[in-house]
Amino acid sequence: MKRLMPQDIVDTNYLFFTGKGGVGKTSAACATAMSLADQGKKVLIVSTDPASNLQDVFGTTLANEPAPVPGVDNLFAANLDPEEAAATYRKKMIDPYKGTLPQAALDSMEEQLSGACTVEIAAFDEFSSLLANEEATADFDHILFDTAPTGHTLRLLQLPNAWSDFLEGNENGASCLGPLAGLADKKALYQKTVEALANGERTKLILVARPDESTLIEAGKAAKELGDIGILNQMLVINGVFERTSEDDTAIQLEAKQHEALKAIPAYFDDKPTFTLPLVPYNLTGFQALRDLFDRDASQLVEDIPPVEPMNLPAISEMIDELSARNQGVFMTMGKGGVGKTTVAAAVATGLAGRGHKVLLTTTDPAAHVDMVMDHDALEGSLSVSRIDPKVEVENYKAQVLNNVSSELNEDELAYIKEDLESPCTEEIAVFRAFAETVDQAKDAFVVIDTAPTGHTLLLLDAAQSYHKEVERTQGDLPESVKQLLPRLRNPEETFISLVTLPEATPVYEAGRLQEDLRRAQIEPAWWIINQSYHETGTTDPVLAGRAYAERKWIKEVKESYANKTCIIPWQADQIKGLEKLKALTK
Repeated sequence: MKRLMPQDIVDTNYLFFTGKGGVGKTSAACATAMSLADQGKKVLIVSTDPASNLQDVFGTTLANEPAPVPGVDNLFAANLDPEEAAATYRKKMIDPYKGTLPQAALDSMEEQLSGACTVEIAAFDEFSSLLANEEATADFDHILFDTAPTGHTLRLLQLPNAWSDFLEGNENGASCLGPLAGLADKKALYQKTVEALANGERTKLILVARPDESTLIEAGKAAKELGDIGILNQMLVINGVFERTSEDDTAIQLEAKQHEALKAIPAYFDDKPTFTLPLVPYNLTGFQALRDLFDRDASQLVEDIPPVEPMNLPAISEMIDELSARNQGVFMTMGKGGVGKTTVAAAVATGLAGRGHKVLLTTTDPAAHVDMVMDHDALEGSLSVSRIDPKVEVENYKAQVLNNVSSELNEDELAYIKEDLESPCTEEIAVFRAFAETVDQAKDAFVVIDTAPTGHTLLLLDAAQSYHKEVERTQGDLPESVKQLLPRLRNPEETFISLVTLPEATPVYEAGRLQEDLRRAQIEPAWWIINQSYHETGTTDPVLAGRAYAERKWIKEVKESYANKTCIIPWQADQIKGLEKLKALTK
């Protein structure tokens, strides 16, 4: 496979970098954008990620509107904050009616515009304007989109067709998106977005993965689904490929592990251009580091590195021992996608079962990575695994709501309810209810929850506070488990939350932001888990030692600035798959 250079990907106006969280798509997008700008091209880089880290990489504050990046000629950046876009959208819709409509009507409009759907459509509105509005983009030679982790990206890129279909079938304008008048005038713009995405001469999709099996599988799924909706100009970039220059044990193991993982490249990519980017011995933040990524000599440059000394952090077994002493409760892993939440959750569940506890391990992750980690081993009697399936929960929820109200409403009122249930908000409500019921099982056992990547997690927790109003509006029942959920999440005696991160800048910043959001909801994380640390391996390989030394800053930052308690997991040569390997991790 050829090493990626900017000239390999810049034959279109629009470039989308997408992939599972943590694969380095932000770094690749930013480095490409800077390289193009240095060549004299006028470039705009845009984030559509609700949990964006674009400003961390550039080291500057960004806003919704494109603005110059200080210190880099010809480079502009924008961070499309969905919450900010939603607030702007609500104001735009409601302000013209103030002083004209009664307050009750204004309150009703605001309620309709307060759901997750409004956030989606408002962010998409911004996205569409940039992608399809020539007046907004004509001055730029290239526009790069640093998109969200794969699940959110699929949802975002499929929105043009989804919302177009929704608007076509919407006859009375009543939905959680608010009055149809706020959207109808955008139908032409949305159609332009569809055309731009499917136009291979204008748009290229760069799927970014790591040289490990799970991210390659995710990239294959994303590529196929996007291809099925007409986005066919695709390429694969495998980021973080290690180029060994020593006989260090960790280096030999990493090289072998990556070579084995690369055999898992999905067949879908057989006819797609495939490139690599190297594993570099420094963090990809700051202008010089980004420029060095495409410089073969600089990317492997290792300055004199002091000896790596132990930092004496506890192992994950110490955290499990503390949790075990409680005898029951809810344990949740949270963090940015790709940091290893699934492995940690599976390890904690296995460790608790090994200490004699009854444990239910469940996932709200649409990708259901728990199945891959557990590898279908015969589970021990005290450990069971379940999954919350969004599609099943949505159908069950719709059936319950319609069954409750069908006999009480006339035909027009029933049509209103049915239409409301077709909105994307329904999935948030249905999945949240199933989540609450799972947590309710922790009364006499441990429930270990492998949560979805950060964006989904925030929506899940946010739903805890908005769920009651949504259920009342759609005539659904409010189960006792739901009523009690948020107080239980806030009770440290019942709920034990750990934030999982990697010893790198962006994952630490992201976990820090998640902790702030949790604290605003009066939820306090008990532990931070630093996963996949080269520092803890004692490696002497030049590149890996460089990364190990760079980790020290972030390990110290977590310990001193963020965490109440911290444990660390060394980089693992073997893929953690199956009960025996999970047990070994927790001893």
